[in-house]
Amino acid sequence: MKKTNIVKELIEVLRNKGIKYVFGIEGGSWIPYMEAMRERGIKFVLVANEASAGIMADVCFRITGTPGVCYATYGPGATNLSTGVGCALLDRSAIIAFTSEFNDDQLGRRVQMNIDHQALFEGITKLTFRLDGNSIMENVNAAFKTALSEVPGPVHIGIPSDMLKSRSGNITDRRRDVDELNDPDPEKLKLLENILKRAKKPIIAAGLTASRLNLGNKLRELLDRHHIPVLLTPMAKGLIPHDHNCYSGVLFHAMSRQLKEIYKKSDLIIGIGYDPVEFGYEEWIPDVPLINVDTSNADVAGDVDLACDIKGDIGKALDHISDMTPVKTEWDFKEIKRVREKILNPPEIRDGSLGPVAALRVLREKLPLDGILTCDVGAHTHLIGQIWEVEDPGMLLMTNGWSSMGFGIPSAIAAKYILPERKVVCVTGDGGFLMMAGEIITARRLGLNVVFLVLADRELSLIRVKQDKVGVPHYGVQLYEGDFINENTFFGVPVKTVRNEKELSSAIEFGFNSSGPAIIEAVINGMEYNHLITEEFK
Repeated sequence: MKKTNIVKELIEVLRNKGIKYVFGIEGGSWIPYMEAMRERGIKFVLVANEASAGIMADVCFRITGTPGVCYATYGPGATNLSTGVGCALLDRSAIIAFTSEFNDDQLGRRVQMNIDHQALFEGITKLTFRLDGNSIMENVNAAFKTALSEVPGPVHIGIPSDMLKSRSGNITDRRRDVDELNDPDPEKLKLLENILKRAKKPIIAAGLTASRLNLGNKLRELLDRHHIPVLLTPMAKGLIPHDHNCYSGVLFHAMSRQLKEIYKKSDLIIGIGYDPVEFGYEEWIPDVPLINVDTSNADVAGDVDLACDIKGDIGKALDHISDMTPVKTEWDFKEIKRVREKILNPPEIRDGSLGPVAALRVLREKLPLDGILTCDVGAHTHLIGQIWEVEDPGMLLMTNGWSSMGFGIPSAIAAKYILPERKVVCVTGDGGFLMMAGEIITARRLGLNVVFLVLADRELSLIRVKQDKVGVPHYGVQLYEGDFINENTFFGVPVKTVRNEKELSSAIEFGFNSSGPAIIEAVINGMEYNHLITEEFK
């Protein structure tokens, strides 16, 4: 078999899997694969940093349900890519990450760019292996199956630069979960029913897994039957709307201290698709029994009273609860509404400066409800996670499991590239913008009308707030002095600098009407975060 045939076989397998895009930066040994992709209609999306390639593959899975694919070359390419791969691991996205690897006779040698990619990716993937040219279809099928199996995550495949001389390496399989969802244990469902019937003030905590499995409709059906207050984790935002009678708020994000007024009065917590990768139960749960309903067994620490742990098909468990005789709770929903409205309408700075709350309010008015918002990591993330209104979880893309700065810009580019008909806005701090500024060129080259809203406050505000909490001086948080971009263009992309709500509103309209990307530098007063983010941090 000729090498070119092996290359074409691999690309054909990817094409048959429904792969339309590969994100990355090509290396020399990847050129034959690039040519095969060009011939077979798979688009290779060149990025500025391999970390972005992993993030874009992650977002590709979130939007399409098909594993995203990314690529990096030897050594530094692979280490850069690992940041995006880690994002897929802890944000639960199925991706296939390819890297070029040295031939078998070069493994272990001290030669340029040569590191052990299998060791590098072993701790941040579900499965990692070197591809064997004699069983490409079998290996790639196994990789896709593993990536998609519950809980979804990344698989790394090393491609030896000379596939014909390679041998199949040892496969490191880190799967800890089942390949398919089994029906919940009937005895445990009966136990759940008995516990719930005795509860007077139960609370549902719905999380990332429930969102990922699109269980919003089933959850709302359950709430129609049983009026139980609901708390969400940040990445489950949109499972139920803000104005739902049972909606209470988002755990761990801005103003969430107000939620204690509700959950401290509870006598039972029911976790529905609650993934502790966002916020561990033990970080907030009161001293009451916990029922965990998830695709995985509960991961708890400390003195959490795990009264019932149901592993399996969450949807069927929700159906069972919905079929129960309605439970009679003693909740005061007028009080829940009061808390909800207090959380959704946080106080703002009134000194004439532009605060982050006002900036997000203006943006929400301008961005259609079917538009997509991506947000970076920082103080603004905590605010967006709490007050941003979405109709569906897919309309807000964030990272809260991996929680890496730099997520916002590449995720917005991927969202717009895959869904060109949608309006897409990225909200990032100036720190996150600096990390991925090179991807502005990617957006420009692709002609993507993404609006990048940079909340510029000259510092790492989240770290500064944490320093204030422990009473130490501000140190190592100032990013720059003076203005941020201070130009009309950045990498040839138009920039609008705004300092008030009226200017911001006009700039957003300008951005949406641009033929390509646009940047809005919003000079904000970061001190507003001080009274919004007051929870204890990890």
